[in-house]
Amino acid sequence: MKLTTNLLLLSTSVLFLSACGGGSDSANSANSANNTVSSTTPSSIVLNENNINEFDDDIAINQAVDLFLYFPQSELTNISWQQTSGEAVTFLTPNSKGIAFTPTSAGSYTFEVTFTTQSGSTETRVHELDVSNEISAISARLGHVVSEGADVSLRVNLASALTTNSITWTQTSGPSVSFTESSSGKSAVFFTAPDVEQDTFITFEVSASDASSSYKDNVAVLIENKNDISNSAIFDERISDTFVYNENSPYKNNLIQCLYSNEITVSNICTLNTLPLIAHDTTTPSVDDIMDRVIVSHEWMGDRFKEFLTLYDTNNDLKNMLRATTGIVISYDVRPSFYWAATGAIYLDANNFWLSIDERDTLNEAPDYRAEFGSDLQFDIPWRYVKNNDYLSTYISEDTRRSRDLEENVYSIISLLYHELAHANDYFPKSYWFNIDKSQKILDAIPNTIQSELLSFTYPLYGTEMRSLASVSFHGTSATNVQKAYTPSDITALFSVESAPQFYNYSSINEDYAMLFDGFMMKARYDIDRDVAITNYVGAGGYASDYIVDWGQRGRIGEENIKPRIAFVVERILPEFENYQFVIDNLPEPIAMESGKSWIDNLAISPASTINTPELLFKDEANLSISLEKTSQIKEANNTRPVNGLGGIFIEKPLPKK
Repeated sequence: MKLTTNLLLLSTSVLFLSACGGGSDSANSANSANNTVSSTTPSSIVLNENNINEFDDDIAINQAVDLFLYFPQSELTNISWQQTSGEAVTFLTPNSKGIAFTPTSAGSYTFEVTFTTQSGSTETRVHELDVSNEISAISARLGHVVSEGADVSLRVNLASALTTNSITWTQTSGPSVSFTESSSGKSAVFFTAPDVEQDTFITFEVSASDASSSYKDNVAVLIENKNDISNSAIFDERISDTFVYNENSPYKNNLIQCLYSNEITVSNICTLNTLPLIAHDTTTPSVDDIMDRVIVSHEWMGDRFKEFLTLYDTNNDLKNMLRATTGIVISYDVRPSFYWAATGAIYLDANNFWLSIDERDTLNEAPDYRAEFGSDLQFDIPWRYVKNNDYLSTYISEDTRRSRDLEENVYSIISLLYHELAHANDYFPKSYWFNIDKSQKILDAIPNTIQSELLSFTYPLYGTEMRSLASVSFHGTSATNVQKAYTPSDITALFSVESAPQFYNYSSINEDYAMLFDGFMMKARYDIDRDVAITNYVGAGGYASDYIVDWGQRGRIGEENIKPRIAFVVERILPEFENYQFVIDNLPEPIAMESGKSWIDNLAISPASTINTPELLFKDEANLSISLEKTSQIKEANNTRPVNGLGGIFIEKPLPKK
């Protein structure tokens, strides 16, 4: 089938129809044996002011479909999409101007959307589409709605016969954008949405080929016009629209304006009277109390977070630590996670919580901007959490379209929250909660001396050169010639004698404080160890087998010079942990890695569980079991999982200047 691209623009107030389809460059591209074809029909359909929405061509199975409302001259509210006929599909933005879904079976599908216009009238649009029994060989996803200035990512999924290195992306309409990386051979592309005067579409074509044919598909993004961001805004880059997860929250009217808005400036940061710490409402918060403080960009994110707290915070550690926060933000554009004392909230990367492929499709995949930091150095210092001589979490590449169970990633979520909430309790410790003047802005309520500063006075890190190297690896400081010349053995001599369990402890005194805590808590509660090693530098695209260990340890927190620092931190962050000193005193000695072997070959170095702690400290793991078949799949994936940047999962967001 030949490429058929239909682009109709009668006027900006009448109809914009983005025909997102494609075809093979060969007339014989259809594979009758397996009934697989390229996308040949529009997959982005626009319902508009004059209700001109007819487009009767078929959609193929597994081809992502987008439906948009386009009313550039009117503000729309109370948007609600529903599917009224056809095999049930999943769309996760039912209150947005656009929905996207992927039909998995042939048939007729009907969708209805109701909304309120700026004039106050309630209107309805209906669209019916047909899905043929052909299977698309290429699918560009996910069409969605973004704000001008926001980061955008798009991905293409291919039939197995098509090669990734043949992928090419091309913009086909709308104001020009620049991809942050080359569009050739990329399953995903990233760009910043341009500024617009009114709601505006941009469309893209992506192509890929097999041995004989080339296939194409298109995808559309609707860019919304927004108010300019003030020079004094504390969120000085465009952030996504969010909503309060619990509509009955007593803080419904305050959460967004206090925690996640481009309208927040230093002068209008909320006071603790407007949005108090959770501890100011209750010192024994329930899951429902926590969920009253959650805002999300997609409802599924709040659902998953609630499920996680309900099932897996059996020790109440996380609920207790959340008392030091004002709220929780989970959004598709938070990447990576962080805590920010300016607002008193934690901001969680939703990539930690997705379970279905539809949920994963809604996430922004923009890579960590720190990925190339330290690329001039000759060494790397990877780290990982391990249990029973294996990785804790499943590695699922972005090109793999499969769902996962919550337990596959639960330990990663727990360790992340231990870390970020350690920051919250660094700035707002339990000893300070009821001495705060709540009439102050959250930023102004920070004590003159925070707990991590006390740690640095009492148990300082003396590795000045390690701190300088951390500035290169985690903050992007240019490496000196001396630093560029350091070999792994040089770094081993510097780091191995220090009292920091990880390289990231040198990023700042705040990170030192949090790293001591999260590593200890994972061992104390779950008998999970953290590895650290000095290796050669490999760079982007490297795998576990490429990193050759010069020196490394498992369970470095068992070093005698580190234990007092851990005790100092745990006493202040989680005083409810009454037996912490006993656990610290009984931490086993670190296990040495074997020099000359790879990072992956140093995975199976532990005997059976060795920590000597009361049984009551360990979580009942009955709900964390994984089938033998899935365990085999996990191990196979872990053997080739990327390692570069492993230590860069955290970020410290600087406080705004007062």
